This record gives sequence, C-alpha cells and structure tokens, in this order.
Amino acid sequence: MVAGRRALVTGAGGFIGSHLVERLVRSGYRVRAFVHYNSAGNWHNLERIDPALRREVEVVAGDITDPFSVHAAVAGQEVVFHLASLIAVPYSYVAPAAYVATNVTGALNVLQACRAHATPRLVHTSTSEVYGTAQYVPIDEQHPLVGQSPYSASKIAADKLVESFQRSYGLPVVTVRPFNTFGPRQSARAVVPTIVSQALARDEIRLGRLEPVRDLTYVEDTAAGFIAAAECDAAVGQTVNLGTGNGWSVGEVAERVLRLLGRRVPIVTDEQRVRPAESEVLRLIADNSKARRLLGWRPVVEFEAGLARLIEYVRAHPEQYRPEIYHV
Repeated sequence: MVAGRRALVTGAGGFIGSHLVERLVRSGYRVRAFVHYNSAGNWHNLERIDPALRREVEVVAGDITDPFSVHAAVAGQEVVFHLASLIAVPYSYVAPAAYVATNVTGALNVLQACRAHATPRLVHTSTSEVYGTAQYVPIDEQHPLVGQSPYSASKIAADKLVESFQRSYGLPVVTVRPFNTFGPRQSARAVVPTIVSQALARDEIRLGRLEPVRDLTYVEDTAAGFIAAAECDAAVGQTVNLGTGNGWSVGEVAERVLRLLGRRVPIVTDEQRVRPAESEVLRLIADNSKARRLLGWRPVVEFEAGLARLIEYVRAHPEQYRPEIYHV
C-alpha cells in the first residue's frame, strides 16, 4: 500500500530531490525531507515547491556525513531515497576530499542506518558518469565502470558499498542510475540551465567543448523512475538505468535553445570550462530496456517540451542565475 507509506528523501533540497518530494506527496506518501543544515535555516529548492505540498512535508536538517543525524532521520521510515551527494564534476577537481566525505561516507552512513533500522526499502542514487565515455551505445547496466573524474570515482565507490551491503547483509536496496536530468530549479552548474540563462541574457553563449553527447531526461520523468524503483519488489538487488535512449550534443542543445527563443548569438569556447582531456566523458546514451521491462517506466516528456518549461522557469527566476560567470 502506498497511501501513508513513510518515506525519507535525503538531499531533498536539491534539484531532483525537491521534485521527488513533490511527486511523493502527490502520490500519497508521508514524506520526511532531509536537507543540509545551514545557519540561515534555508531549505534550498524545497522553498520553491508548491506551498500546499510543502506543508505536508516534515523537514529535518542535518549533515549526511554525520552518522547520528542520518540514523535519526532514517528511524521509522519504510522507504529511504538517498539522493544527498556533491554532484558537480568541475568542483570535484578542486575539492576531491569533500566528494569522498559526502558521496562515500554519506552513503555508508545511510546504509548503516537502514541496516540498523531494518528499513524495508532503500533506493540509492548512482549516475551515468560512472560509465565514463561510452565503450558501446546504448549503455546497459553491464557496461564497465570507469572513474574519469573524482566525482565519478566517488559515486563508483558508493555504488560498490551499496552492492556489498546487499550481498553481505541482504539489505533491500535498488540502485537507480539517472542519465543527465534537466528541468526547472536546476542550478547553473549544469550545462542545460547554463545555456538557457546565457541565451536569455547575453549576446554570446560561452561553453566548454560542444561535441560531448548526453542523454537528457526531464526531471519529472526521473522522479517517476525513483518511485517505480521503490515500489518494485523484483528490483531489489538490481541497478537500473533511467534515460531516454536519445543523445544530444552540447552544441545541439545550445542551437535548440536559441531556436526556441528566436535568437541568433555566437557560441564561443571558454577555456576555463574545458575539462581535462582524459577526464571529459564524450558520450552517454542509455539503454533503458531494463527500466521499461522491470519497472514499467518510460520517459513521457519530450526533450523540446522539457526545454520550453526550463526556459520559462529561468525567465521567471533570473535571481537564481548569474549568466555572466562560470559556475563550478
């Protein structure tokens, strides 16, 4: 029974996390949202969800690297969605230890807490970045894992910890592996809102390499995939890709955004945005057949429709974006 099922979302103040919280409440879950503590008491993207839905959410602040606050948050929950992570690839070059602390130790804290509380279901968030540049496409869940950045290496480590807890202790965990998600509330550290915010405000768009290809999934579809994974008993012990099966290069995304806006501005290379050659992941396209077969999940929002929604969000919230600077 979903109605009244108690669910914890870690990283609830994040981009995907806030959309997942909304969808869970609408689906009848009783949601506890774990947000990163800050002295301002800011709930990040949870501040931007429908106020009527937010009133239904129990918000708790803590730190995913602190086992005590994680244990307290997990207590009494029937499903835990673990999304709390540091996610920006460029910042992982600058602060790799922070990625180990948050992504690896944080995952360990969640695993230990779920084991201690005998949590009936844990949904762990991986990332398509763990595959590195595609050795074949589309990428299925058997593709080798390659740590091409400190970020991806930290997520591989977390995924392997999850695997070990499932095998060693029988922890009922599902790993979902989203490919690149985009949509409203996403910060400018991600490439699609970076393109949109610059296209709306500047006379040129400054980017790194234009040829990398990404499988771009609209955020509401990704959130639906998380819930499908939580509700599928057959998915326990499995890793499941969430992606569309289609690829768009960075340059193609920029051209599509400009077309939707009816603008023509130059797209120029900004060297500070270019990743190290051996670290840049050049091609990620999902094989989503397992998600379709096992979870009954498939994306429903077309790429251009999702872009249009993101454009309207960025247009309505210019204070969240500073298109004149490079967001690491």
